[in-house]
Amino acid sequence: MKRYINWLILPIFLLMLVTSCTPKPQHFVVSSPDGNVKVAVKQENKKIFYSVTKHDKPVLNDSQLGFVLNTDDDFYGNFQIIKVDTSYIDEQWEQPWGESKTVINKCTELKVQLQELSGQERLLNLYFRVFNDGYGFRYEFPEQPNLKDFEIAAEITEFQFTEKVMTWSIPAYGDQYYENYARHTSIGKMDTVSTPVTIETIDGRYLAIHEANLTEYAKMNLYPVDSLTLKCDLSPWSNGVKVYASTPFVSPWRTMIIAENINELVTSNIMLNLNEPSKIEDVSWIKPGKYIGIWWEIHLGKYTWSSGEKHGATTENTMAYIDFAAEHGFDGVLVEGWNVGWDGDWTQNGATLDFTKPYPDFDIAKITNYAKSKGVELIGHHETAGMASNYENQLDKAYDFYKQFGVKVVKTGYVNPLLDNKELHDGQFAVRHYRKVIETAAKYGITIDNHEPVMPTGLQRTWPNLMTQEGIRGQEYDAWSTDGGNPPEHTTIFPFVRGLAGPMDFTPGTFNFENPVNPGTRVQTTIAKQLALYVVVYSPLQMASDAPQNYNGVKAFNFIKSVPADWERTYVVDARIGDYAIYARQQRDCENWYIGAITDESPRELLIDFSFLPKGSTYKATIYADGKSADWKTNPTPVEITEMEITSSKILPVKLAPGGGCAIELKVIQK
Repeated sequence: MKRYINWLILPIFLLMLVTSCTPKPQHFVVSSPDGNVKVAVKQENKKIFYSVTKHDKPVLNDSQLGFVLNTDDDFYGNFQIIKVDTSYIDEQWEQPWGESKTVINKCTELKVQLQELSGQERLLNLYFRVFNDGYGFRYEFPEQPNLKDFEIAAEITEFQFTEKVMTWSIPAYGDQYYENYARHTSIGKMDTVSTPVTIETIDGRYLAIHEANLTEYAKMNLYPVDSLTLKCDLSPWSNGVKVYASTPFVSPWRTMIIAENINELVTSNIMLNLNEPSKIEDVSWIKPGKYIGIWWEIHLGKYTWSSGEKHGATTENTMAYIDFAAEHGFDGVLVEGWNVGWDGDWTQNGATLDFTKPYPDFDIAKITNYAKSKGVELIGHHETAGMASNYENQLDKAYDFYKQFGVKVVKTGYVNPLLDNKELHDGQFAVRHYRKVIETAAKYGITIDNHEPVMPTGLQRTWPNLMTQEGIRGQEYDAWSTDGGNPPEHTTIFPFVRGLAGPMDFTPGTFNFENPVNPGTRVQTTIAKQLALYVVVYSPLQMASDAPQNYNGVKAFNFIKSVPADWERTYVVDARIGDYAIYARQQRDCENWYIGAITDESPRELLIDFSFLPKGSTYKATIYADGKSADWKTNPTPVEITEMEITSSKILPVKLAPGGGCAIELKVIQK
């Protein structure tokens, strides 16, 4: 790894720094390493603004920065710039798992030191890091005599666009856990929304606003001020305070990807690069993989989470799942409803959940010994019912319990609109709680699949045991949602919105479209699209969601068995948000590639250009395509499987049925 940091005080000829009570305007510009992205920071009328251009075309007009502290303490309108420094970062690092193996971190950093002109003369620093594909900035409250313990009442951060744009986003409040459809609107018609916010510009660029390294802070949401301007809105505590802080203190990074095409949007590593390097020295125990689980049939009503005659988490049932996993090469078996506390209305009585007491019909010692003999692992489950304090009180005991039985992966859940019945899932309380869980799990050698989370912000770089998260309207909605399930276009949108924030436990792989409990609800795809989602929707822990018996004798199941969950490289071949997507991913430490193509409710004929493959190599392609009569509504199951040879010069037409897809495995046969 190379890292060069050269500190330079910006030349004095840029502008004289002044210390009078009415300072003259000051203006400083920092450029990306390739010179194309420029961020300008200026002080004017005692306020601080920044603006952004790429290829000398404006992206953001002057957008204000600052805070309101302690209810009504103006910490944004009385500043002067006292010093400006730049540095240059050039490094390369390797992810233990991810959508790409190697990450290049190359940027220019601008540090701007601010001081109040009068009064307490408090200090505030700004850090901008400018990459070739965007930028990030954060605030720093340095240690100082006149600012120690304080509250943040509001963050003034703005994003003022230079032209009207269309956005994709999900509402921030009123819908639980980010589990909603993305809305496509202009800025002026937006609600208060969660980030990421994905933006399509008139000239074909893609922008995405999000944040990185959310630590000891509240999540940033955005709301429209007018038809061009978005402003920060922090998720509050139940008492209305946004953030409690003590100096020294830093905010998360506010980020924007500025992409020339949709591939650049998806493959940007700005968020990851703005997180700290791994705090886990030995990551060899952190393994991507695929799993099945006693889960889907509970959603369909065949089994229950609670004890009784329909209890799903029994020793006998779990061992049968282990046999299936071993036979077909799956790494683990998830079991939900194994522990005491699910009986009664557990969503209201989460404090009764005990994470070290199995139900009598779940012999964890026998199960884990049997799994080990079969080369399979038990995947643990901690549903907290949103009772965060009850969970924290049991954390060490719970993870030590699992460690004794060799459990290395735990799925956590927080099914409750509020944590501890009062705090939001993305306020500072929640951010602190989730971090405590991740760090405790790491101490016991356990990785986490976090459901009902705070929105991911790249923390997996620092804590790579945080492997995947929900934070999305997942495939479970297809079992019981009153609207009938996720419509076909849902999967053509969220990879470019929620997907920009990190791995998603969407749980694809459902082959049986019959739902006797809720006949009006079903998976709204073809089987070929279910296969393609393993490539399009990224998760290093990938589930085959259906019951084992629904895979027996189905040839299409071979793709789920062979597709990996860890990647060397990712490339978006073609996509149009809300219509279709074609993803290509290279298997980690291997020459093989996998392709996933999906469409919305409209049938399409798409062209797959294989020019991303290395020249001179030949691949055997196994193609899983929609059958001729396939249709997500009327006939979702036909899959046509063919083989052919593929090289980098090939352009392959593929026909996608309504709600359909195509999955391709490429195995190298000649280099």
